[in-house]
Amino acid sequence: MKTTLAALVLGFASLPAWAAGVTVSDAWARATMPGQKVSAAYMRIVASEDARLISASSPTVPRVEIHEMKMDSGVMRMREVKALDLPKGKTVSLEPGGYHIMLMNLAKPIAAGERVPLNLVIEAGGARQTVEVQAEARAPAGSAQPQQHHHH
Repeated sequence: MKTTLAALVLGFASLPAWAAGVTVSDAWARATMPGQKVSAAYMRIVASEDARLISASSPTVPRVEIHEMKMDSGVMRMREVKALDLPKGKTVSLEPGGYHIMLMNLAKPIAAGERVPLNLVIEAGGARQTVEVQAEARAPAGSAQPQQHHHH
């Protein structure tokens, strides 16, 4: 019995710690103009094992979706994606012109310097983990005012 218990305890100890298994860095959101109802958040995500970003939400934003922008027959198109693969050990960048988190139905503008709380749901090996992120709002580089991020 002692051997079985010891093996069980050691087995659990060797499982990866989920919170430590996903690293999110450089999280930021686009500041908005008065009356603008949409924005986007960007970041870098690294997972210690193959995983997927399956959803995102925020206590301060009514509607949050994972989106992708890509060229389609010479036209830049944006669409919602149901999940984003996070290959083991690779940095997945959410950035303008690519994958991003859409922030929709904003009740008030997002001011530069403000923090936007985000909850990212990551799935790996059948388990789900919520990673809390604080995205700092900022205007795009080289811009005096925030750019509009149009919804499709």
